[in-house]
Amino acid sequence: MRDQSVTLSFDATKGRPDTIGAVSDGEGTNFALFSENATRVELCLYDEEGKVETARLDLPSMEGGIWFGYLAGVGPGQVYGYRVHGPWAPEEGHRFNPAKLLLDPYARELRGELVWDPAVFGHTGDDLTRDDRDSAAFVPKAVVVDPDFDWNAEEALRHRWEETLIWEAHPKGATMRHPGVDEADRGSLRGMASDAVIAHLKRVGVTAVELLPMHGFLHDQFLLDKGLRNYWGYNTLSFFAPHRAYLKTGKASEVKEVVRKLHAAGIEVILDVVYNHTAEGSELGPTLSFRGIDNASYYLLAENRRHCFDTTGCGNTLNVAHPMVLRMVIDSLRYWVQVMHVDGFRFDLASTLGREAEGFEREGSFFAAIRQDPVLAQVKLIAEPWDIGEGGYQVGGFPFPFREWNDKARDDMRAFWRRDPGLKGDLAQRLLGSPVQFDHSQRPATSSINFLAAHDGFTLRDVVSYDGKHNEANGEDNRDGHDNNLSHNLGVEGPTDDPGILEARHRRSKAMLATLMLSQGVPMLLAGDEFGQTQGGNNNTYAQDSEISWLHWEAADERLVEAVASLVALRRELSLPDARFARAPGEGEGPEISWCHASGPMGEGDWDSDGPLGLRYHREGGDLLIVLNAGDDSGFLLPDGTWRRRLDTAHDPVVVDKVEAGEISLGWQSVCLWEAAVG
Repeated sequence: MRDQSVTLSFDATKGRPDTIGAVSDGEGTNFALFSENATRVELCLYDEEGKVETARLDLPSMEGGIWFGYLAGVGPGQVYGYRVHGPWAPEEGHRFNPAKLLLDPYARELRGELVWDPAVFGHTGDDLTRDDRDSAAFVPKAVVVDPDFDWNAEEALRHRWEETLIWEAHPKGATMRHPGVDEADRGSLRGMASDAVIAHLKRVGVTAVELLPMHGFLHDQFLLDKGLRNYWGYNTLSFFAPHRAYLKTGKASEVKEVVRKLHAAGIEVILDVVYNHTAEGSELGPTLSFRGIDNASYYLLAENRRHCFDTTGCGNTLNVAHPMVLRMVIDSLRYWVQVMHVDGFRFDLASTLGREAEGFEREGSFFAAIRQDPVLAQVKLIAEPWDIGEGGYQVGGFPFPFREWNDKARDDMRAFWRRDPGLKGDLAQRLLGSPVQFDHSQRPATSSINFLAAHDGFTLRDVVSYDGKHNEANGEDNRDGHDNNLSHNLGVEGPTDDPGILEARHRRSKAMLATLMLSQGVPMLLAGDEFGQTQGGNNNTYAQDSEISWLHWEAADERLVEAVASLVALRRELSLPDARFARAPGEGEGPEISWCHASGPMGEGDWDSDGPLGLRYHREGGDLLIVLNAGDDSGFLLPDGTWRRRLDTAHDPVVVDKVEAGEISLGWQSVCLWEAAVG
C-alpha cells in the first residue's frame, strides 16, 4: 500500500551520473543506477521498516546507461528500491519485469529479509513466461547511509607479508561459544573485536583476521526447507552492504567500530569476497537485483542467451569483462578500503574474475584495473586460484601483487606427515615457498599462502582423527564434501580416550603446525586449529550454523595453543620469512640453502629414501638447521660444529635450549630446529 501524503520531486540542477548508488550530501540524496538496456527506471521509497511504499518516482535523467536524479530532503535512513522497465525477451538475455522490486547493487545497508515467496521469481512455469506478481513485500531493501564516522585519525595497517599470520574465521561461529565474550555480542562482528578474542589473537601472534563472506547474502531455499542455513555465506546479493545478521543494530557503522578496535590492537581485517557470482543463481533463480536491472550486462550469458554461462557451479557468472560491472566491483573494493578501512581481500574462485574471450587471462582487465588502482594496489590481495571451468586451476598463475592460496602446500604437508612415501622432494618445495609455482615473473617468496586447513574441508584436529568424512548432518547422505582428505585417524575413528592415540594426534598436529610456520610464504591458520577444534569429521559445514561448526573455546587444548604461540614467535625471532626465493650456494641472491639426511648431505638418490629430511640455511649471523622426522625415533648426524637446539615438537613446551654436536636423537613425528652456536 502506498502512502500518497508525501510529495517529492527531483531537482534537475543537482542530479549527477558520475557517482552510482544512493549518496547523501546532508541536504538530499543523489540516486543513480546503471542499466544500459532499460527503457525506464522507477525509484520506490519506503517507510523506516521497509513495509509501506511512501513514494514512487521515475528517475528523470539518463546518460551512458546511468539513470539518475537528486531528491532534496531525503537523507540517511531512507529505505528504497527500484523497478526497472524494459523488454521481456529471455531468448535475447533480457528479463525486465517492473513487478519485481529490485535491490540497488550499490546498497550500503539492508533492511528486511528475503521471504521465499513465488512472487520473488521473475518467471512462472518455465523461464520464458513472465510472472507479474508484486515482490515488494518479500524482498530486502536498500537504506541510504550516513557517511560520517569518527576514525580518530586512524591510519591504515600495512603489515609486511613477511610478518603476516592470517587467522581465517567465520564472523559468527568464531564467538558463539566464547565464554569471555559478552553474551549479547556472541555471534556478531562486535564479538570479533571483544577483549577476550583480541587477547587470544595477540597471544598466538595473529596479525590479520580473514573473515568469511560478510557482504549481504541469502540463505538458499533448498537449505531452509531442510532446516539448514547458508552458514559460509558464499551467496552474495549485495557487494557494499554488510550482512545484516552479523550486526546487532543493523547499522553498517558497526563494521567501522569493529575494524577500528582490531586496528588499535595491530590486527588487520581481510574480507573474503565473492565477485564471481551472485545469489540470483541461474535463469531459473529469483529476480532480486542484477537480473531485473540488466541481465544481459551483469551476467555472462551462454551462446543461447536464454541461459547463464556458469563457471562457478552456482548458476551464474558475474560479467566482470563489462566495463560497468567491472566498475561496480572496483567501486565495492574501494568502498570497503576507503570507507570501512579494511586491509585486504581474499577473492573466492578468483580464476573466474580473469576469464575473458580466450579463457583465463592473467593480464586481463580485472587484474589490470586493480594493479593500476592507487588504493587497491596497496592492500593485501589474495586469490583462491581456481574455479570449476576449463583451465580454471591456476595456482601460480596470478600477477603480482596477488598472493594465492596454495592447496599443494596443504596436500603435501598432510601426506608427508601421514607417512605417505616419496614426498621428500614435494615437501622441500613447500618449505621453500613452492618456487616451481611462484618463482617467476619477479614474484616474491611470499606469494604462497600456506595452510593446513581452511573452512572448506577437515579441521586440523579432524585430519588426525578421521579416515573419512562424516557429513550426515548435511542431509545429503554423506555424498557431499571431498573424499581425498589425506587424513589418518591414528587408530580410532573420531573421539577416543586412548592416551596413546591422543598423544599421537597431538604430536602429529604440532609437527604439521611447525612445518607450516617454518615454511617460506605466508602462513594461514583456520580459526580453532591452534587449539584443537573439531567438527566431528564434517568436512563440508557450508550449511551448519550450529554446534558442529562454532568454535569450541571451552574445550581448547592449552598445550597446543602454547605450541603455536611459540612457533610463531620463533619464526619471527629468527627472521625466517624472506621475500626472496632460496638458492643453492653461489646460485643467486636469495637465502643460500642445502639439504641433508640422517647421515650427511643429501645425494640425488636420497630423495626417495626413508628417514628425516634436513634443510640448512647458510647465514652470515649463524646457520639454521630444520629437520623433519615423519617416522619413528631416529638418530641424526648434525653438521660439523656445535649447534643449539631451539625447537623440538616432540616435547611440551616445544621451545628448548640445548647445545649439541655430532650424533643426536630425534623423536617420532617431530620437527626440530637448531642454530649454529657462536663462540
